[in-house]
Amino acid sequence: MALGGHICLKLAAAGCTLAVLGRNAERLAQVRDEVRAAGAAAAWTYSCDMQNSGEIAATAHQILVDLSAVDVLINNAGVWHKTGPLDEISDEMVAAILQTNLTGTIQLTRALLPALRSRDEAAIVNVISKSGVVAQAGQSVYTASKYGMRGFTEVLKADEADSGLRVAGLYQSGTNTGMFAKAGEDVPNHIFTEPEDLADVVVFMLSRPPKLWMHEVRIEL
Repeated sequence: MALGGHICLKLAAAGCTLAVLGRNAERLAQVRDEVRAAGAAAAWTYSCDMQNSGEIAATAHQILVDLSAVDVLINNAGVWHKTGPLDEISDEMVAAILQTNLTGTIQLTRALLPALRSRDEAAIVNVISKSGVVAQAGQSVYTASKYGMRGFTEVLKADEADSGLRVAGLYQSGTNTGMFAKAGEDVPNHIFTEPEDLADVVVFMLSRPPKLWMHEVRIEL
């Protein structure tokens, strides 16, 4: 199971109501059944491609129709390109990385921002990556998207300082998921952070009271 699914299960166990976004309808249905069994107060799923701005806008609208209110937004969508020189990364991959990892997240956040601001204790957690703070060879486009997410997070934090909306960035090292394999990258996944453990970190961050809010968390191997 990917990181997003583990986060959903942890939140379900705490009795949260969940709106789960993803591209794969079959996996979404599986997650919906699992989080309901795990104790979610309610669970909705939405098939949404973060590379499609129209779908993002329509999904955000439907979430507000179905749930009426949103207290927490966890931005976790991300794709990886195989490491290598910039001129070996296709135009299609450049577009997919930047739209999924950065632009789509900005669009979804913008669509839900007024609803989040209206709540007494709302929060946004952006799951970003170590690549948002450390430049690593062969990751030019992926790192560009993650540095962009870091900048977006920091400015959003400043913009919302007086609104009561809390914003945080999580900068994790490699996670033991299928993300690298999907891009054809052969990496030693077994040494990476387990997604279930990282999900615990996300839920812990959200459980802190406002005066103990963790604005930035870094996970190192």
